[in-house]
Amino acid sequence: MSKGTLFDKVWDLHTVGTLPSGQTQLFIGLHLVHEVTSPQAFAMLRERGLKVMFPERTVATVDHIVPTDNQARPFVDTLAEEMIQSLERNSQEHNIAFYNIGSGSQGIVHVIAPEQGLTQPGMTIACGDSHTSTHGAFGAIAFGIGTSQVRDVLASQTLALAKLKVRRIEVNGTLKSGVYAKDVILYIIRKLGVKGGVGFAYEFAGNTIERMSMEERMTLCNMSIEGGARCGYINPDAVTYDYLQGRDFAPKAAEWDKAVTWWNSLRSDADAQYDDVVMFNAEDIAPTVTWGITPDQGIGIDEVVPTPDLLAESDRAIAEEAYVYMDLQPGNPIKGTKIDVCFIGSCTNGRISDLREAAKVAKGRQVAEGIKAFVVPGSERVKQQAEAEGLDQVFEAAGFEWRDAGCSMCLAMNPDKLQGREISASSSNRNFKGRQGSASGRTLLMSPAMVAAAAVRGQVTDVRDLL
Repeated sequence: MSKGTLFDKVWDLHTVGTLPSGQTQLFIGLHLVHEVTSPQAFAMLRERGLKVMFPERTVATVDHIVPTDNQARPFVDTLAEEMIQSLERNSQEHNIAFYNIGSGSQGIVHVIAPEQGLTQPGMTIACGDSHTSTHGAFGAIAFGIGTSQVRDVLASQTLALAKLKVRRIEVNGTLKSGVYAKDVILYIIRKLGVKGGVGFAYEFAGNTIERMSMEERMTLCNMSIEGGARCGYINPDAVTYDYLQGRDFAPKAAEWDKAVTWWNSLRSDADAQYDDVVMFNAEDIAPTVTWGITPDQGIGIDEVVPTPDLLAESDRAIAEEAYVYMDLQPGNPIKGTKIDVCFIGSCTNGRISDLREAAKVAKGRQVAEGIKAFVVPGSERVKQQAEAEGLDQVFEAAGFEWRDAGCSMCLAMNPDKLQGREISASSSNRNFKGRQGSASGRTLLMSPAMVAAAAVRGQVTDVRDLL
């Protein structure tokens, strides 16, 4: 078992006790809630006559169901309107801070918590959303949970969890031009598989990771769950502290220095023991595109859709399913694949740095004829900053639609959906069947810059040709 890692230290510090099942009862420092997984949890509290134990440790926002083109209330979608009203009532009843539309701080839950400094090193964080692993970029241990567990955290501020093993994933070297954090995590998932991380927490390390910005690190940790890991994290360092200092909920004045000292003590020890160690070279990573129906079905932009004989026996059945569903022929290049829709946004790639990189590609160019392309900021603050920098004007001049903050077409629990057999170039995190709103719609995952390149060319394109 691992020893001396950040995961072990944070786990031990938050252990309340050991349950008869052998699981750990773990204290949760920050609980994030949204409109999709919380209504039933609050209802279960009412049925039992319970209150939220520590409302000051719970923060709410609305993200999944909000329309991004017209946010006037009541929403056109009556179910979406019911869900936001439920969250409004529950937040008020239980005295929970709620960042609603128009507050200036609403947005995707995994965007707003970091940008406000709510997410900090050494925390345990839970949210009824699988991509809660995002927050591990700060040296936190963050878990996506189900609705019954949302109830448990609301009622007791604890979770029952089995302790995970820890795998250290080192990436060393310099990334080539046109290769981003999204490409790194798609490459890692491709190599280790969507089930490779089951039972593990992933610790990302190496000098490639150390040179990444906090927003790049969040992209990396966000998709840990897509590799089967329950959470992913990065040891806090000067990059972390520079990002956090001065934010709304970050420690102030003398408390800041105390916090940094403590945060540094949580870093994995130099002689920490891991259950597994995997190493990758940054120079081996190319701009990456998924071709199939799982996030590990990805290839470099210059590669061809793999033929069955090149795949492990265990991967061939899902590959055959993917060939049929995606209508892609094994042996054909992924570059040049025609697309219909281009989506830039999501909790994976809807931050200001993502929009800046995409804007570099879009500037001075035009979206190809017949392509629907739109950009969805991850939060109201990201939208405001992007507009202050003129990024909205760059996108609109190029023919992209500029939207309001929300989850949008990442999972399409809102009006942003694929239609029929449309194929999208998407900066989101999942390419499952039907993920983007159409039962037969198809998704190609890639970086925001690659999505912008696809938009202006009308097909999957090597962004390096446009940089």
